[in-house]
Amino acid sequence: MASKGYLALILHAHLPYVRHPEHPQFLEEDWLFEAITETYIPLLVLLEGLERDAVPACFSLTLTPTLCHMLRDPLLTNRYSAHLERLLALARAESERHRNVAPLCTIADFYVARLEDAHHAWHVRWKQDIVGAFDTFATAGFLEIITCAATHGFLPLMEVCPEAMRAQVLIGRDHYKETFGRDPAGIWLPECAYVPGLDAILREANLRWFVIDAHGMMFGSPRPRYAIYAPCFIPSGPAAFGRDRDSSRQVWSAEEGYPGDPAYRDFYRDIGFDRPLEQLESFFGDQNRRFTGLKYHRVTGPGADKDYYRRDWALGAADHHATHFLKARAAQIAELRAHMNVPPVVVSPFDAELFGHWWFEGPEWLNGFLRKAVYDQAEFELTTPTRYLQSQDTHQLLAPAASSWGHKGYWEVWLEESNAWIYPHLHAAARRMTELARRHLSTDSAQTHRALSQAARELLLAQSSDWAFLMKTGSAKSYATRRTEDHLHRFTRLYEQLSGPGVDEAFLAHCEERDNIFPNLNWRYYA
Repeated sequence: MASKGYLALILHAHLPYVRHPEHPQFLEEDWLFEAITETYIPLLVLLEGLERDAVPACFSLTLTPTLCHMLRDPLLTNRYSAHLERLLALARAESERHRNVAPLCTIADFYVARLEDAHHAWHVRWKQDIVGAFDTFATAGFLEIITCAATHGFLPLMEVCPEAMRAQVLIGRDHYKETFGRDPAGIWLPECAYVPGLDAILREANLRWFVIDAHGMMFGSPRPRYAIYAPCFIPSGPAAFGRDRDSSRQVWSAEEGYPGDPAYRDFYRDIGFDRPLEQLESFFGDQNRRFTGLKYHRVTGPGADKDYYRRDWALGAADHHATHFLKARAAQIAELRAHMNVPPVVVSPFDAELFGHWWFEGPEWLNGFLRKAVYDQAEFELTTPTRYLQSQDTHQLLAPAASSWGHKGYWEVWLEESNAWIYPHLHAAARRMTELARRHLSTDSAQTHRALSQAARELLLAQSSDWAFLMKTGSAKSYATRRTEDHLHRFTRLYEQLSGPGVDEAFLAHCEERDNIFPNLNWRYYA
């Protein structure tokens, strides 16, 4: 029997690149603002507590290049500061409105205190630098930060133009090194999507490991001896870790998992849709209804009638569920240890934004679980994939099968009737980018270099898997469609200028100001 078992939690923090300097306010930028307030700051508070109490816990965190850039972009950080001021003012107004209305006054006062702490954390404790704050805890050993493809492009659907797939990975690797001053050890493949041939690119990028969905490993060749509970080396070099679906589903599923518990806060009942519009317009300066994060109701049940949120009940449920998850993982790993002669590792990845944003009590649940895992059981240790590989360096060889963590396990979410139209255009643009890179490979013109870099940025941004996902779900279909078309339009104009009489300096400068991600992008990767 193996001497010990391991659990590797991985949080995947990602948002699409949404930055609109051409407008004084832009509704979709709220996606970033909500995530900072409700997920990233609470996760930093959690890490702050682990460090303060010297709790030897750890987990992995993807900070994707698009997210890192937005979190450090002066335009967006200034806009977030203004957003936080407006939200805090709204919460204080709500507190006054409900001063004599129990139990609403208790909930409103809770939000005021929470937002005041977020305000202090943002301005004072972390100096408006969320990325640097996370890196501080990585340096202290509580966190392993990993990278992702440049703009979260769905890599298997770039297979017809391998240069585009390669550029997504290498530019993501370079961005990580520029941001953190070191090479990444692991990569989160966008949508956990793998296709044969990608492994050679990961080797070129010197990435040591990635996560693959269970069926990608189980349908691989040869069939893995230890199923998904030990990593397998790919013949080209990197190690694949299999995603454990049972532990993941127990947390994220609204039907089967913890977030659907009646005690937890209901995500959809928000004062941004309950209040008269004129009461909100004075705070947000427009007539767009939006989620404010101020929600007074709990899940209660499946119907529309909701009871008021009780914070003490919710924290009790989070503690109960943390204990339940601990016991389930201990029993699972004990069973694995009895049948394996190598230490089993259960890999449980989640979207980071589940914790705090979608599941309000998620950070408290995670904090309770991490502490209980360290002090209240002896069946397993918390680890990261990098640490596991450092302690267990001999593993089976495997050629994984094509797979993703999307519905039905392959490409259906990102390639179906609502979004299939984008791919002929993306593939044509990728081939054109390769053509440009090869034609101008030895250029010494500064303007040509700028235009090639911007063309690559526009292509990368058009390739984001988020746009196809939003088209499929319909939640922001028109915006996702417009973003794809706009980036392809700008790319095409730059391509025509680079292929014709010359570059329009005014147009190039406009594109650079608008889409300013990857300032040191290496367009020669496409060659």
